[in-house]
Amino acid sequence: MLGEIRATLEDAGIEDPTVDAELIVGHVLKESRGRVQALAIMGTQLRDEQHDAIEDLVGERSRRVPLQHLTGRAPFRNLELAVGPGVFVPRPETESVAQYAIDALRAVRDPEPLALDLCTGSGALALALATEVPSARVWAVEKSREAHAWAERNVAEYGDGRVELLLGDLAELEAQDPDASPATPLGRALTPFTGRVHVLVSNPPYVPADMVPRDPEVRDHDPEMALYGGSDGLDIVRVISRVARGLVAPGGALVLEHAETQGRAIRDLLTADGWRSAATHPDLTGRDRTTTAVNGDRL
Repeated sequence: MLGEIRATLEDAGIEDPTVDAELIVGHVLKESRGRVQALAIMGTQLRDEQHDAIEDLVGERSRRVPLQHLTGRAPFRNLELAVGPGVFVPRPETESVAQYAIDALRAVRDPEPLALDLCTGSGALALALATEVPSARVWAVEKSREAHAWAERNVAEYGDGRVELLLGDLAELEAQDPDASPATPLGRALTPFTGRVHVLVSNPPYVPADMVPRDPEVRDHDPEMALYGGSDGLDIVRVISRVARGLVAPGGALVLEHAETQGRAIRDLLTADGWRSAATHPDLTGRDRTTTAVNGDRL
């Protein structure tokens, strides 16, 4: 059956039909990919209900519904996150972004370093930091109620009581009067951390408004709020740069994901806002993916 599924998915334009075929079968059988491969070699026969369930999922995947929406899970580093309609599906390239933030957090001398993840989506970056730097306290902010609901599920599963999830719009922080008491719940929640965040990380919306993604899985299923960042894709990055300057401690790190063509523009705007040592780094495919910067003098 795997051969038939692979052929169907290949005809539908799926990038890696072998992997998707094995994952779909594994999801229905509740088995790993390796076990699915072994069962196929042994010629194991499926029950009628298993066969029907697999056919249904293959049909949906052929219509370019994301595999993660069909299985309800998305792998990210050592996590299996709950995802579905209304939340951005975390990508493998973001794992390298997480590594820069994790490395920066591990380098902090404070025994209980503080991290903040803006535009957290499913909670992928926040939870990667919390699980891989067990001494850290992590706060995460999401604007979308739908995405926030998915993040709540993941924080409940993996947060271990060390991840605080907030619902709110970053624009609220930029708009508030610095000489007045914060007027919004998000502003009040983050005020105690002014100048105390050791690492601020974000995978913000960065697709330019007129650059609609070609992949149907992204174009038709990822929420627009998580994709598009204005005419040049950097509207939210600009807000983060300005807001983060007040939140990050002296010597603290800013870690941003972006498109491969945006590194120079982001370095320039960060430098103009007062960040130091802005640098752009490639992901595992060699494409520019992460820009880091430092707030003021070293701790």
